[in-house]
Amino acid sequence: MLQDLAFYLTLVIVIVLLIMLAKKIKVAYPVLLVLAGLGISFIPGTPIVEIEPELIFFIFLPPLLFEAAWNSSWKELWRWRRIIFSFAFVVVFFTAIVVAFAANYLIPGFSLALGFLLGGIVSPPDAVSAGAILKFVKIPKRFQSILEGESLLNDASSLIIFRFALIAVATGQFIWHQAIIDFVWMCVGGAGIGILIAFLFMKMHKLLPTDANMDTIFTLAAPFIMYLAAEELHASGVLSVVSGGLFLSVRRHHFLSGASRLHSINVWQSFSFLLNGMVFMLIGLDLPLIVSGLGDTSIFQATMYGVVITVVLIIIRMFASYGAVVFTLIMRNFINVADAESPGWKVPIVLGWTGMRGVVSLAAALSIPVTLADGSPFPHRNLILFITFVVILLTLVLQGLTLPLLLKKVKLKEKDFIKSEKEIDYEIRSELAKIAVEKVKKEYPEKLEQFPALKEQFQSWENRINSSEIIINYPEYQQIFADILEHQRMWLINKNREELLLDEEIVRKHLRLIDLQEERLSLGK
Repeated sequence: MLQDLAFYLTLVIVIVLLIMLAKKIKVAYPVLLVLAGLGISFIPGTPIVEIEPELIFFIFLPPLLFEAAWNSSWKELWRWRRIIFSFAFVVVFFTAIVVAFAANYLIPGFSLALGFLLGGIVSPPDAVSAGAILKFVKIPKRFQSILEGESLLNDASSLIIFRFALIAVATGQFIWHQAIIDFVWMCVGGAGIGILIAFLFMKMHKLLPTDANMDTIFTLAAPFIMYLAAEELHASGVLSVVSGGLFLSVRRHHFLSGASRLHSINVWQSFSFLLNGMVFMLIGLDLPLIVSGLGDTSIFQATMYGVVITVVLIIIRMFASYGAVVFTLIMRNFINVADAESPGWKVPIVLGWTGMRGVVSLAAALSIPVTLADGSPFPHRNLILFITFVVILLTLVLQGLTLPLLLKKVKLKEKDFIKSEKEIDYEIRSELAKIAVEKVKKEYPEKLEQFPALKEQFQSWENRINSSEIIINYPEYQQIFADILEHQRMWLINKNREELLLDEEIVRKHLRLIDLQEERLSLGK
């Protein structure tokens, strides 16, 4: 590992440069990273990269899922719970069944149990890929919420199918009543363990004398402990992390200070940025090792199998998307649904095209044991690995590159949030200013003359209530304010350099305050 340290450090730099390029040319970075990893793997002298499944499942998966759960809206998840659960569980199970029969029919010597194993591996769409692509195109909030909610849960359902299929292949039998009991425990136990550990972490944050650094370390440790505890008890580690992350996210303002929230956001953004970039690069780098294990199956045959399975996956998701619309239109006559209006043909076709596969699928395929319990080779292991890689590559490149074009073509309309983001932002800021003014007038009127800083802030709130120039000319205001802040920053830096006896810690504190103002300015606050 140490001899390849320079190689991995170089990869980090390459990942950052490629993500810069992706933003510049408006292409989802997972696509570029996988293709770049594929290209680098063919360079002579490149170290052979062997991805350990434990590395993906334990090091990459828990923090990425926790970060996604932390940034999700529980309100939106609950509003669209029916369609989210349909796609995360029903559609995943249906996809695995269809893939199982297709693989059993298509691939010689491929049993139905192996088909279910492959179906469990390739059935869940990847959250990171869809999220990276949707950043370049504005879509309705409801659509984004459905995709985020689905991606939080579909990994759990697919891995449950994978586990049961793996047992069936290894033992040659499948006990239905035991499988049902195990399934219930994996779901209920996983969610319960995650919430219990999250509750304990919340109490630790509240009771212990922590600071921002300690709180951030606790949040970094939480997903790994949730995942490991659930897996040790044979429950779903994915559901444990997701449920625990949602539990803490909803209550973050009750147990974390403002400083801890700001600090943890910055740390988590950098951490998840590195993890996401590294994992997609590793997918491309792993191809030579996968190809070398194909054995008697030719690359052409294996590629064709992968192409057919990819087509099957796309068709199933399209079918499921339109089926969900029809089911909703029928059920609105009997129950209250989140949206009783018909979404038309546009929403299902876009939802059906967001089925990019990624890291979880590859990790599951890699975790297939090399041999069975009796020591014989695991049947078609390397072929399953190669098919999985082809599915990931094709869905990322084909759907990932064309999804922005599709979204621009169909032009989905925002039904829920008619006002623009700037209008909503301005209204909230004005209402907050009104609340502050009323609070001061009611409880602290005599303090205005006593504290000039309070009076100055009070006047700022009053001006904000009746001000509308920010919403009209915000870009120009932002540019002017940023120039002023930069001027202040340079003055502080020069003063610190010129005066030897000036306490640099105080200077750094004011520089951080300027940075904070600059950050607030970039957020339109």
